[in-house]
Amino acid sequence: MATLGDIGLSAAINILSALAFLVLFAVLRLQPFNDRVYFPKWYLRGLRSSPTRAGIVQKFVNLDWKSYLRFLGWMPDALRMPEAELIDHAGLDSAVYLRIYLIGLKIFVPITFLAFAILVPVNWTNNTLENSKGKLESSSIDKLSISNIPQGSHRFWAPIVMAYTFTFWTCYVLLKEYDIIASMRWHFLASEKRRPDQFSVLVRNVPPDPDESVSELVEHFFLVIHPDHYLTHQVVYNANKLAKLVKEKKQTQNWLDYYQLKYERNPSKRPTHKTGFLGLWGKRVDSIEYYTSEIERLTKEEVEERENIKKSTKNIMPAAFVSFRTRWAAAVCAQTQQTRNPTLWLTEWAPEPRDVYWENLAIPFVSLTIRRLIIAVAFFFLTFFFMIPIAFVQSLANIEGIEKAVPFLRPLIEIKFIKSFIQGVLPGIALKIFLILLPTILMLMSKFEGLVAISALERRSAAKYYLFLLVNVFLGSIITGTAFQQLDKFIHQSANQIPITIGQSIPMKATFFITYIMVDGWAGIAGEILRLKPLIMYHLKNFFLVKTEKDREEAMDPGSIGFDTSEPQIQFYFLLGLVYAVVTPFLLPFILVFFGLAYVVYRHQIINVYNQEYESGGAFWPDVHGRIITALVISQVLLMGLLTTKEAAQSTPFLIALPVLTIWFHRYCKNRYEPAFVKYPLENLPGDNCSSVLQEAMMKDTLERVREPNLDLKKYLADAYIHPVFKDSEDEDSFPTQYEKNYDDVLVPTKRQSRRNTPVPSKYNGSSSPSLQEVVEEQP
Repeated sequence: MATLGDIGLSAAINILSALAFLVLFAVLRLQPFNDRVYFPKWYLRGLRSSPTRAGIVQKFVNLDWKSYLRFLGWMPDALRMPEAELIDHAGLDSAVYLRIYLIGLKIFVPITFLAFAILVPVNWTNNTLENSKGKLESSSIDKLSISNIPQGSHRFWAPIVMAYTFTFWTCYVLLKEYDIIASMRWHFLASEKRRPDQFSVLVRNVPPDPDESVSELVEHFFLVIHPDHYLTHQVVYNANKLAKLVKEKKQTQNWLDYYQLKYERNPSKRPTHKTGFLGLWGKRVDSIEYYTSEIERLTKEEVEERENIKKSTKNIMPAAFVSFRTRWAAAVCAQTQQTRNPTLWLTEWAPEPRDVYWENLAIPFVSLTIRRLIIAVAFFFLTFFFMIPIAFVQSLANIEGIEKAVPFLRPLIEIKFIKSFIQGVLPGIALKIFLILLPTILMLMSKFEGLVAISALERRSAAKYYLFLLVNVFLGSIITGTAFQQLDKFIHQSANQIPITIGQSIPMKATFFITYIMVDGWAGIAGEILRLKPLIMYHLKNFFLVKTEKDREEAMDPGSIGFDTSEPQIQFYFLLGLVYAVVTPFLLPFILVFFGLAYVVYRHQIINVYNQEYESGGAFWPDVHGRIITALVISQVLLMGLLTTKEAAQSTPFLIALPVLTIWFHRYCKNRYEPAFVKYPLENLPGDNCSSVLQEAMMKDTLERVREPNLDLKKYLADAYIHPVFKDSEDEDSFPTQYEKNYDDVLVPTKRQSRRNTPVPSKYNGSSSPSLQEVVEEQP
């Protein structure tokens, strides 16, 4: 079990690591040849150019010694940009993401002050753990926890009162933030520039029709159902095979560029390589000739695949992006049932074009339920079997267990420094290593489920990641830690003493979580700003592949925040802070350091580095709020369970009201504010402005017609939802939208062979409403 000395050693190592990362970053960012790595966002926007310095050395190294004296100047620079300007610069998603760190500081700074002013003296001035030596393993840190209060003591009123205080304060902060962020989202959407997704919906599960193609059927259906508002549409093609060919061709072109540059630098020797795996075996060939022939082959296959997509109806999916003349019409269509059959002609808001995950659009809609069931079962087993490495990590914190497993290492392990390193540093590092591949696995699982937007994929992955951290890292660490660590004590104790031992042992896992916070939340965050991997990859690409300015832009790789990984980790720190605020307040300062450091680091990265793939307008905030509430309820339930082992029967019932009040507060916030985070909801938005978003959409449509009377909206939307591989091709015109068509005729043209014509819908299109007027006209 980690002692105060072990924690001190861990803190020293992680602080030195964090400082080393920050100093190294401060130096590297000043060098001219690294400018595109640490300021790529400004280059992509055309607001920054490569530093021009006289002399060969000055082009690569900054020789201005005065600039090194201000090597920490990036910190105040990162804090200087106002929030309104930050939203214009990086978007609302980034601004709301940064507010999560501020919320952490707002919640835990007062809580830490109160906990150390009230709870720490109450816990410290007892001798319970000292008197139980030999009966229960403990350390000096545990004397600051609730475990040091004797059984049945009246001092338990202090943590109970503090639990109420901490809950009310947390709810107050969340209420204010929900109101602020909802208002920010409202103003952001109201002032946002025109985007294709504001006018478009995604239609799925289009029923088959024997007389019309999918494109003709979609056109016919919406001209009948929305005759005054339908504008154009773009059917969805299964272009996954073509996209793979395009990607493979691009990678092959990069290798050809590399070998051509290599040959230009040394014309006396033609470059060669082996065709086997990683070039380790296989036939040796001339590299330039080989990759030239490969590009010719891939180009031929690409042309054939394009022709196949155009000619074969099998590549046309029963789905389409449908655009309307007004935002109002799109809002109505996205949120209404189009037919009596609720399984056909399903409409939802279209993601913005850069947010579309094109691969999943080719998945048949009927298979989505089965896919989600498969992933639910797979996620359960992944979570269950991950208990094994968690138990291994916990064993690293138990010196006695290691010495029993490998007794020949006992002399080495008993060395004070090594013992402190094993107990104070190694468990956190081991857990971090085990979690490295987890986000990638969870993202692959979410993609298999069939979500069609990158933002939706990240939110779904974030939900899985948080649940995994909650079950395995938090509950798993506590269960395996208390069960295995105290196993010998359990065997030799009477049955009525076992619950008491478990109750006292839960606070003792605070030392493990403290080491994890320092490894992941201190050194890990400092390592984020260094961007070591993008730095290395940029210079490798710049040296071997870059020939044009476009190549250099592609080599910069600014990346993005990554909500699927970073947001659940933040929520995990909220969970630890809220659970241990009353139980072991000593953990709280480590949480504060994380939130403060992460806020500065990520603010710098958002301003200078990250280039977000999409903009959801802070739509993820309800998930953040819900997880903080979940952490609050868990902390209350665990505190009640802990106090039941402390013979505090008179005071414990007063905690029952806390979860009830917290859940009621969550329902209140959900009903009052969450409609603002559903795209264009029919409900009224919160706050002083009670006009619905439909009314706002109508206002924006009216203003747009006044300001831009000659706007050709159909041309603006014509190619918005064409698959990227078609946009990049020379034969883009072979995949046209309905731009050239006019819909001024009274009757809708149709190829359907039926005695009943438009506007009465076909029996095949899933809409057979008897309320439609019967119009029967015989065709010649």
